[in-house]
Amino acid sequence: MLSYQHLYHAGNLADVQKHAVLAWTLDYLIQKDKPVTYIESHAGRGLYDLTAPEAVKTGEAAKGISIAEGWFPKDHPYRRALDQTRVDRGATAYPGSPMIAGQILRDSDTIHLCELHPQERAALEYAMAPFGAHVHDAEGLAKALSICPPTPRRGMLLIDPSYEIKTDYETIPRIIGQLHRKWNVGLIYLWYPILDDCPHRPMLNMLRQDHPDALVHEVRFPPVRDGHRMVGSGLFMLNPPYGIETELKRLTDRFRALR
Repeated sequence: MLSYQHLYHAGNLADVQKHAVLAWTLDYLIQKDKPVTYIESHAGRGLYDLTAPEAVKTGEAAKGISIAEGWFPKDHPYRRALDQTRVDRGATAYPGSPMIAGQILRDSDTIHLCELHPQERAALEYAMAPFGAHVHDAEGLAKALSICPPTPRRGMLLIDPSYEIKTDYETIPRIIGQLHRKWNVGLIYLWYPILDDCPHRPMLNMLRQDHPDALVHEVRFPPVRDGHRMVGSGLFMLNPPYGIETELKRLTDRFRALR
């Protein structure tokens, strides 16, 4: 959706869940001396200034990463990516998922990022230039289907749409099925918002039916302001790494303390 800009929401509690799990997963993948492919279907600009008027207007970062940063020790992959981004880009910088991937992955790894919004894509190209990322002006799910199975074959795909296109809830299960058949060893993660009327439930039910071995992680949190519909966020994960359940439980416990 070309009207969506994540700057209004960067660093919120949904980002904390998504980015903490992403960072942990990527750090796990690089423990082996084998190259990795990272693909992201809806990349955004990759780097955000939390003092920008858009971010300040919603106050989501102030009730998100500003509160949650202390949950993560200095050696946690998410915290390392946060700290290094501030060193590189300034004290008020916040890394989107492309930047987190760039901070964690190695020169031998490959990054593919898709973004249709012209201004967001230009900012993404600038932010990710030091990491040699491939930035695609393409619809992300179609591009992921064309890339998969990627080279290197080991790696992960993050699907993170805005869900402003309501048909995403209907089409994503079918596309994930196609992606999984083409790349059965790939880690495929789908992020979704939990809104007060729960439009994600039919999608999640279909995904669980098609992929009974998948892992689902959901967290709940208070609405950031009166009338705000988001009350949580979730991740649907195919082929998650060994040991991730411990990290997910630790994150769940932190979110429960907010309620």
